[in-house]
Amino acid sequence: MKTVMAIIKPFKLDEVRDALTSIGIQGLTVTEVKGYGRQKGHTEIYRGTEYAVSFLPKLKIEVAVDTSAVEKVVDVISGAAKTGQIGDGKIFVHTIDQAVRIRTGETDAEAL
Repeated sequence: MKTVMAIIKPFKLDEVRDALTSIGIQGLTVTEVKGYGRQKGHTEIYRGTEYAVSFLPKLKIEVAVDTSAVEKVVDVISGAAKTGQIGDGKIFVHTIDQAVRIRTGETDAEAL
């Protein structure tokens, strides 16, 4: 089992969710986060004064999947989240040692 974690632009959430749903992914977790990468933030003007915004708003999406589905999930997320502009985000894949569904007690792949 693996966790696919993606950092994406906030306005791409619906496209990514719809794409994941279309391949049978039943659940995901979304967290609002802030960060910066190569784009290094940007500048904004507020009441006539320019200031730097170092951390940009992003969304972190986490999806737990069976190991056999990882490549498909990564392809679907990267396709749906891509704008071709700097700041599109990143995808990370982590190993899950154990999963338990609290309500039923199901474990590992059955818990997903």
